Amino acid sequence: MFTKKRKYRVILATAALLFVGTSGGAALSVNAASKDTKLPCAEMFQDNQGTLIVKNLKTDHVYVCNPERSRQRFTPESSFKVPNALIGLEEGAVIDEYDVKRWDGIVRPFESWNRDHSLASALRASAIWYYQAMARDIGEVRMKSNIERIHYGNMDISGGIDTFWLDSSLKISAEEQINFMEDLVEETLPFQEQTMKTVKRMMIDNDQDAYTVHGKTGTRLSDMGLGWYVGYVERGKTDWVFATNVDSSGTTAKTVTLKALKSLGIM
Repeated sequence: MFTKKRKYRVILATAALLFVGTSGGAALSVNAASKDTKLPCAEMFQDNQGTLIVKNLKTDHVYVCNPERSRQRFTPESSFKVPNALIGLEEGAVIDEYDVKRWDGIVRPFESWNRDHSLASALRASAIWYYQAMARDIGEVRMKSNIERIHYGNMDISGGIDTFWLDSSLKISAEEQINFMEDLVEETLPFQEQTMKTVKRMMIDNDQDAYTVHGKTGTRLSDMGLGWYVGYVERGKTDWVFATNVDSSGTTAKTVTLKALKSLGIM
């Protein structure tokens, strides 16, 4: 649920929110600043089932495709690299974003994984082995304590210290991803300020003159049947947080998200 500062801003009649899932072929409609904005959910998702949330942190306006699914929990997959990086830095499992781990020589499916990586480069390449090694260094006790401190999803790491976020026990909804991302943007998570600034810098995905997109994808590699894209956009003095998941890959989730951001005039 969106609680306290995270509640949906709903003003009946003058700023009505019409929630319709992707299966209905319609969109969330918001009357904002005397202008009707429609998010073309069916067009963006096409044949993929999924959900998307975009929230303006200045006005608290929330745009949603498929609100029922937005409250459903799924495994975070590699979108968990964001909290994993925060915890690793905070607990000293890595020194900084440039901390390098040597490739173990095991050839993995993606060529970009098969080399030495730093914390930052492993996030950009989504090199799972680096973050698994860091999770083992953090250990179950410290990992669980930190996940509980930030109330990340169902907080269940019983699936194994280096696999619990990968099609396993840890699950989180798009709503909860939005809450987490909002706290990261506003630097209200229970971590040092420098830790949060470092991870936000690592997440930069597209840096333009008018805006900067910070984001992280995630894909369930076992069947390519779940994809995430979570993050936020800096545009002037306004930040927009977003979370998307689809019954496809992280690449698809990212494509859907970018279409939504363009539709809303954020990009």
